[in-house]
Amino acid sequence: MNALLICPRFPDTFWGFKHALTFVGKRASFPPLGLLTVAAMLPAAWSLRLVDLNVTTLRGADLAWADVAMVTGMSVQRASAKAVIARCGAAGVRVVAGGPLFTVEPDDFPEVDHLVLDEAEVTLPRFLADLAAGRPARVYRSDGWADLGHTPVPLWRLLDLRRYAQMSVQYSRGCPFNCDFCNVTALFGHRPRAKAPGQVAAELDALRDAGWRGPVFFVDDNLIGSPQEVKAGLLPALAAWQRARGPLPFKTQASINLADDPGLTAMVVAAGFETVFVGIETPAEEGLAECRKQQNRGRDLVADVRRLQRAGLEVQGGFIVGFDSDGPAIFGRQAELIRASGIPTAMVGMLQAPPGTRLYERLWQARRISGPLSGDNVTGTTNIVPAMGLERLRSGYRRLLAEIYAPRQYYRRVRALLRECPRPRLRGGARWPQREEVAAFGRSLVRLGVVARERWEYWKLLAWTVCHRPRSLGAAVTLAITGYHCRRFCQGT
Repeated sequence: MNALLICPRFPDTFWGFKHALTFVGKRASFPPLGLLTVAAMLPAAWSLRLVDLNVTTLRGADLAWADVAMVTGMSVQRASAKAVIARCGAAGVRVVAGGPLFTVEPDDFPEVDHLVLDEAEVTLPRFLADLAAGRPARVYRSDGWADLGHTPVPLWRLLDLRRYAQMSVQYSRGCPFNCDFCNVTALFGHRPRAKAPGQVAAELDALRDAGWRGPVFFVDDNLIGSPQEVKAGLLPALAAWQRARGPLPFKTQASINLADDPGLTAMVVAAGFETVFVGIETPAEEGLAECRKQQNRGRDLVADVRRLQRAGLEVQGGFIVGFDSDGPAIFGRQAELIRASGIPTAMVGMLQAPPGTRLYERLWQARRISGPLSGDNVTGTTNIVPAMGLERLRSGYRRLLAEIYAPRQYYRRVRALLRECPRPRLRGGARWPQREEVAAFGRSLVRLGVVARERWEYWKLLAWTVCHRPRSLGAAVTLAITGYHCRRFCQGT
């Protein structure tokens, strides 16, 4: 059996870092981790070929070779997934689809031959058994959660690692919280389930053995969903791995209560994590109550962020405007929160309602769902009818993006972060820069220091860093490039 694994193309998104990738000579930010994991679950006798449309093209020769096409994706990849499925159908190739897009919206894909939904560890073996017996069903669903102890090491040999800016691994699935705009719990449940620390180490070993030396993103929606388990198992194991085989810079996502436990924060840093994305959402208590973001309520959010920064973590933040309780003042309050917290990379989105969430059900009942989910909330669009009115929300949103990514304000936040963070990213001068990092620095000198309008702010940042945080020069350049992307992207919303 010849299996063609296809990752649909992502449109230009905030986290795609399209405008930053050219500095480092990469084609995509992240690999298709789900497909690589599914590939490792397929029969050893099958011949496999991976086509990631974010780094290459789907050729007629690929379709002619294939007996089956296996397609996955998220909501933001919907248009590309539809086009891929149509090409496969025209070529007479059987299509098997799974992943979040198809799990949440299975009825929107009648042209797919087989829908293998929910978690592949549960449903894919059933499909493969039926396929071998010559009687595959059209839809496979799970009535329980997967045991991640059965998840194999991703099949990295299918990938050209040189085309990606960072790699990905997953430790856990599920989140204990109840944010009503988030579909993580609908997809993966409330009780976090995790791999054994040895499994994670084996995945990192495989990446290292394949030649990877760059950043690794732990894609968990909340790495500290089970804090005691992480403290007792994962973090000590990662610290030991870093001493034995590292260092590799790690990134992840976590809830703001990470700041409540200095010991846990210190262990996160000791394990090699340098960047953490935190869903901050809003400074308004009314908005936090409305969306059931209980873990963020009653806090000094700026102080929490500063604690994480002082521990050695770059905090990236998620922010939302468009709650029913939001008034015209919310845009200024969000800008002030972002400024005061010194978060350079602030993903601000208009509220959207993913299918399967409490928010979607509530607004559906109120006839306030206006269309399909785009899958990218940093687009100036939404699938809900906002209480403040769409045009007022969109206008305030665009002003907010223009303010926070204006060069002067952005570079001030970078300096604020570097002042707070006691250790340089990429673990200081502990290693020589990689060749691609040197090349990115050279490109930034020309494109940001000579060509771009922000050149004065760029040179001020470099001069300040050399004088005050010389070992963080690499971090300063990286953040300058990131800001360039964010500014370019947000200008198009």
